[in-house]
Order: sequence, then C-alpha cells, then structure tokens
Amino acid sequence: MEPSSPEIAGSLGELSNNIAATVDLVSRAVVEINAGRRLRASGVHWRQGAIVTVSHALKHDEDLSVTAVGGRTLAARFVGRDPSSDLAILSIDGTDVQVAQTAGPSAAKVGQLVLAVGRADGLTCASLGIIGMVGGPWRSWRGALIDQLIRPEVGLYHGFSGGPLVDAGGLVLGINTAGLSRGSALTIPAATVDRVTGELSKTGKVSRGFLGVGLYAVRIPSRIVEAHGLSTSAALIVVNVEPDGPADKAGLLVGDMLVALNGIAVKETDDVQAVLDPELIGKSVKASIIRGGSPLEIEITVAQRDRRIC
Repeated sequence: MEPSSPEIAGSLGELSNNIAATVDLVSRAVVEINAGRRLRASGVHWRQGAIVTVSHALKHDEDLSVTAVGGRTLAARFVGRDPSSDLAILSIDGTDVQVAQTAGPSAAKVGQLVLAVGRADGLTCASLGIIGMVGGPWRSWRGALIDQLIRPEVGLYHGFSGGPLVDAGGLVLGINTAGLSRGSALTIPAATVDRVTGELSKTGKVSRGFLGVGLYAVRIPSRIVEAHGLSTSAALIVVNVEPDGPADKAGLLVGDMLVALNGIAVKETDDVQAVLDPELIGKSVKASIIRGGSPLEIEITVAQRDRRIC
C-alpha cells in the first residue's frame, strides 16, 4: 500500500484533532444520569441548573444524582417529565458545570457531519456520523408535537439516549433518543426541548387534551357521502373507547366514524391531536360522526391526559 501524501495526512490529522476538540468541549455539558436500577442514560446541562434527559430511561423520581466531567457526582432533584415527547428535567445546584450551546431552529441539514456524545461509567463516549433525514413537524405515537424530524446516521450506543447531537462547531442540535421510534434512533430538536422543558419547569408536566378513544383512518362509503351530501369521504373509525373516559361519557361507540371536531375535518389521528390544544381541557368539543350510516353530532368534554398515561 502506498503511503499517504503529507497533504492528505495533514488534512486527516487536522480533522481528527478538530473532532476530538469538539467532543472535549461538548462533553463538559454532558452528564451521566444515576437513578438506581434503570436503563443507562446521559443528560445535558441545558440551562443553568437544569439537566435534560430522556423520560423512558428515568424509572424513578427519587435518589437521583448525575456524574459530570471529571467524575464529579452532584445531587439532582426531579422536576418533571413528559413521556409523550420522551423528555424529563432534573435540577442541580452545581453552577460550575458548563451549559450547552444550542444551534438555531433550521441548523440541521441532510448530509451534515454530526457527533453523538454521551457519558457512561463516568467516561465520555462519542460517535461520528451524518444526518440521514430531515423533515417537518410530526407527532410522536403518544401525541407530542415534535418541531422537526431529525434522523441521525450515528451509532447510539448503550447510554447515549439523553445525550446531545452536535454539529461540527459543537452546537447542540437536539437530544438523542431511542424511545420515540421502534425502528431507529431520533433526535428531539432543540426547539422542542426548549418548549417542553419550559413547561415542565413551570408545572412539572405538559398538559394535553384527551378524548379516550382509539381511532383508525377509513373511507366513508360513497353511498353515505352521496346520500347526506358530505364534503369529505375521509374519517376515523372508533376502534376502542376507554371506559369512563370523556368519549365514553359522551356516548361515543365503537364503530362510529369521526368526521370532524369543532368543524375541523379529521383524516388522520394527528388531526385530532392538533385540535386538542391545552386551552380546550375542561371544555366541550363538537364531534361530527357517522353512526349507522347517518350523520350525528355529540358534545365531548376534553379531559387532561395524565402525564403517565400513554
């Protein structure tokens, strides 16, 4: 094998040194989460005194601590969690732990070189890759609005969940998690982390509307659409009604086809989640349904989804 030229060796050496320097810089804001018997997880000192991590790895709310760079262990207190977005927040008193620097809302680009950084057994860990996919806003399977789809092509090893995905300049693009997708790891964008942790800091939970139904997208038979002059043939059929839930109390039945909420057409389950703003909790929404081939409207009082209920 021919030896590499000095120019190539120099370029690779410079790249290697820059990557190592970036990891060293970012790792000062990364901690290991200690919560007794639990899944391993990392965390990020997101703002002064606030550690952000993933909810799915935080099995207990008591006897918490974090291990920072240099092996220092700091006591931590549970503040709140939002399983729907897989985020949790802890507070610490250590003011000498570096606070992470975040990137702008449109910083993530397909093909961009990125690093995943974590901390496990007191040691800094890192993985190099690229961003494989970037998309628009989406909702998790528990209904949380995630501001942007970011799918990194990096190795997220045991303990990396809760750690940051960072760009070449060491700016944090978001929090890595294996808890929002069964297929591969995703990154919760910084904008979502800011929004969710802001609410968790105030109330310890994120309020979301709840109807208590299982829904599946279907097409309304053309004869029903024509007979009643419906403006749409798309609907959501009710496949499950939670006992004593809001929909059950309102009289919604399995087999009903939900066409609209408050006059807004619903074609996908995401459409329902989009209607159920926190401001509607405790208020009634008008559900337009098809039952037995005929249109019907019922009033459903929106409840608040408990933070521990899926």
